[in-house]
Amino acid sequence: MEREKLGKQKPSFREVAKLSKVSTATVSRVARGQVNVDPGIRARVYRAAEKLGIDLQGRLNETSTIIAFILSNRDVLSTFHSHILFGAESYCAQQSRELLFMTYRYSPAVPSKDLHLPHILSHRTTVRAAILGGTNSSNMLAALRDREIPFAVLGNNVLGEWTPSEYDTVFSDDVQGAFDLTRHLISEGHRAIWFIGDVALPWYARCAEGYQRAMEESGLQPRLSQIHSDDHELGYLGMRSILSRREPVTAVFAGSDPVARGVYEALHQSGLNVPNDISVAGFNDSGAELMAPSLTTVREFPEELGKHLAEFVLSRIQDPGQQPLQLTIPTRVVVRESTRPLPPGLTTPVRAVSDASVVS
Repeated sequence: MEREKLGKQKPSFREVAKLSKVSTATVSRVARGQVNVDPGIRARVYRAAEKLGIDLQGRLNETSTIIAFILSNRDVLSTFHSHILFGAESYCAQQSRELLFMTYRYSPAVPSKDLHLPHILSHRTTVRAAILGGTNSSNMLAALRDREIPFAVLGNNVLGEWTPSEYDTVFSDDVQGAFDLTRHLISEGHRAIWFIGDVALPWYARCAEGYQRAMEESGLQPRLSQIHSDDHELGYLGMRSILSRREPVTAVFAGSDPVARGVYEALHQSGLNVPNDISVAGFNDSGAELMAPSLTTVREFPEELGKHLAEFVLSRIQDPGQQPLQLTIPTRVVVRESTRPLPPGLTTPVRAVSDASVVS
């Protein structure tokens, strides 16, 4: 009868401590598997827990208030991801949860069952669940799911084949944002519009998808520069390559704002002016207003992404059996000084062709 009564009240570590005649801190150390506990005391704690019907590690996992924000396969927290982190942290704080930031590198080629998760996740005695930022692959998603670790993932940055509907996923609607930006450039009279981005990476591939759809629906030829490099260098090399080949170009859609900075540098070195010679637009609005000229771009809402990722994780903790949660957050085109309507009859800037010879 006594055990039945205690069971209904969900016995706590304090009751285990009282029954085993140790401190609550000692019970917690036993539950965490720490080695600095006398074997006799450890056995006494486990006997008390068994008598009360408590799974020590399970109870510790249930009461943990810490969520891990995992920046996967990246060493540097970008401006975009820092805002996602801030949004997630704000939401967790409102729910009396703590957020732990950590980085983690893994190979997408490793089978999910062989993937060595961070120690803090594998034992689940401290961290309750995870938010996946950075760049992830399907093996990581499968590994967390198979090991029953609650998580939510930023869908825009998942590599390879996967099924978003199987996971708690938050997207920024970058495909539609890229479509809207391309349509804006077309509405300003531009026809020779180039997209610069490494489409082997999912965030560039999704922008390229929206760009291509807008171009094709307008009866225009998509023009993609696909140099494999990082951000600023990608924009710089891609723009110089376009100019050196004397390609027709009146506008450039850079797959991110850092790529646009590289485009600016290449055009400046070639003696070309933005936007008088070539209009330039970027994506994600990370410092775009501070560029000279200020950059037309697509504004994403990373803090909202972070808040909803945290919301999904906490919802999954509360109801592990619920259907996967899905959300796509809209974007907005922000028009600034780096783009302008194309003068009637102009299809290729004269200076772009005449100066191309100086570009190696």
